[in-house]
Amino acid sequence: MLNSRQRAQLRGLGNSLETILQVGKAGVTDNVTAQADSALTARELIKGRVLENALLTAREAAQELAGRTGADVVQVIGTRFLLYRENKQLEKRIQLVK
Repeated sequence: MLNSRQRAQLRGLGNSLETILQVGKAGVTDNVTAQADSALTARELIKGRVLENALLTAREAAQELAGRTGADVVQVIGTRFLLYRENKQLEKRIQLVK
């Protein structure tokens, strides 16, 4: 679970990230979940977007993906969201503040 200082740190890092995940009309499918899972393993912090034709809100999609991948929802703004999951197997890319 992230505290407010850690969320603020991750939000700052997320500003410069490219959107690498898109949730479309089909919603949070197994394919989208697998893509998010592998991206979180490689990067720890990812930015996603919910397309306009999707039946879910960005918050709903982010919470669904977080639940399926074991990630934390860092931020939701409009149609975009940030997810974070610490990588325990490989070297940490992001050192969180205490």
